[in-house]
Amino acid sequence: MLLGRAMLCIPSTDEEHPVTQTSENVTWLTQEAYNKLKDELEYLTGPARTEIAAKIAAAREEGDLRENGGYHAAKEEQGKQELRVRQLTQLLENAKVGEAPAADGVVAPGMVVTIAFDGDEDDTLTFLLASREYASADIETYSPQSPLGTGVIGHKVGDDAEYELPNGKKASVRILKAEPYRD
Repeated sequence: MLLGRAMLCIPSTDEEHPVTQTSENVTWLTQEAYNKLKDELEYLTGPARTEIAAKIAAAREEGDLRENGGYHAAKEEQGKQELRVRQLTQLLENAKVGEAPAADGVVAPGMVVTIAFDGDEDDTLTFLLASREYASADIETYSPQSPLGTGVIGHKVGDDAEYELPNGKKASVRILKAEPYRD
């Protein structure tokens, strides 16, 4: 599971729970998420590169490249794969592997959070607070750096939090639930 980008961490003297000061360029990952992304990178730099090279070679043999749709499609696919390779490489180079957040009701990256807008228990939103790298079709994902993410981080279940809307106005939400995300 992806835990999200590190915000501001304060050094701790508690030997059992060490916390380090980091910058926003660090992405915290669980070991499982790190392994999954590393496997994807290995596939893209190994078998996937071989497959796309074979597609390009086969399309090249068909003749005139200017009118060859298969060749252009394969080259476009290759470009997308190489972009993903660069993204994964950068992400993994800056990753810190750690544990999932504690189930203590405090909002942190890697948590599934349910909020009520303006305290209205009927107008709720449940989302995963994590890096977009870990976005899934199963649950909406908000970055810890998003306005809503920065507004709710550190708050406990039952707390009211505020965040800034794109128009500059403030919105308030109440934290209803905050639980560690489970794949």
